Amino acid sequence: MSTFSKGTSSCDGDSATNESSAFEGPSDISDSLDHEIAQLTKLRSGPHELLSRAVPGRLRVPISTVKMLVAREGNYSGRGRFSSADSCHILSRYLPVNGPFKVDRMKSRAYVSQFSADGSLFVAGFQGSHIRIYNVDGGWKVQKNILAKSLRWTITDTSLSPDLHYLVYSSMSPIIHIVNVGSPGTESLANITEIHDGLDFSVDDDYDEFGIFSVKFSNDGRELVAASSNNSIYVYDLEAKKLCLRIPAHMV
Repeated sequence: MSTFSKGTSSCDGDSATNESSAFEGPSDISDSLDHEIAQLTKLRSGPHELLSRAVPGRLRVPISTVKMLVAREGNYSGRGRFSSADSCHILSRYLPVNGPFKVDRMKSRAYVSQFSADGSLFVAGFQGSHIRIYNVDGGWKVQKNILAKSLRWTITDTSLSPDLHYLVYSSMSPIIHIVNVGSPGTESLANITEIHDGLDFSVDDDYDEFGIFSVKFSNDGRELVAASSNNSIYVYDLEAKKLCLRIPAHMV
């Protein structure tokens, strides 16, 4: 018999109940064990009871992380730190507890991926020239299937505009392409079903061709910022349709 079982049985007032437990069948023992595990899990993953000082009214779980931080800074538990149960309670809210489950399967490796700023869309770029935009709120359905243009090796980065109407993608090339992802069609084949405009990031003194590893929209969506393999940072003006700044960076 476990220590927990001994503790609970000593609290029972009816000795007949304790005696009958010795003759429980296999299913009763299994149910008792499940209950015991559930109680231990609850005890070891629940926030400290003194946390109620920082949470007025009835203590309800889950408790926000901010309130738990306030309780820790106020040392309401008397320990000056989170207990293992407190840490478990916080982590259970942010670590995945279900899954993982397969969203899609492609013939080539996924190289880059990111969520939109509001979390409603998920963009994944694959080595086989494909970019897919998934509607998270719509059950992860493919909202846009993009076949990239002039791909070199792989898609190195993607970025959605703040209004979610446009997407840019880069490769091992000084040309970045921009796609209208707000159009009604699902398929976006470069220069077949839709135009993928090329934005040239090269300048006259670029004697060696370079690739772009990272690209992002500015907060207002009017400019693009890119980092390249020739140790430079570029700023492109989308309204003027020209490169407006190049910053030579230190070598890494």
